[in-house]
Amino acid sequence: MNARVLKSKVANRLKRKRRVRAKISGSASLPRVSVFRSNRYLSVQAIDDTASVTLCALNSKSTGHKSNKEGATALGAAFAAKLKEAGISQIVFDRNGYQYHGVIAAFGESLRANEIKF
Repeated sequence: MNARVLKSKVANRLKRKRRVRAKISGSASLPRVSVFRSNRYLSVQAIDDTASVTLCALNSKSTGHKSNKEGATALGAAFAAKLKEAGISQIVFDRNGYQYHGVIAAFGESLRANEIKF
């Protein structure tokens, strides 16, 4: 992939990210769950935007999962358990400019399967 294509790809994701973030926000009772996906790892965190505090976070590097659908499903189950431990059962899902497809969708469906509503 040449530099110009890569630059426009990143710029388009950031535009989508800003558009999504303009519409959603998290609070202590309804935190925003933000997902970051790299080629190697997947990182998620529950954020209270009113107090600017991260309530809980988890990444696939520390849990030993890869950034694929199976790893995202396992990470979703582990993150759902961590959210339940913190007393959170409902969230606002922030896909961070990524398409709700593949790894991001597998993570979201895993959260829903483990009784986290969004």
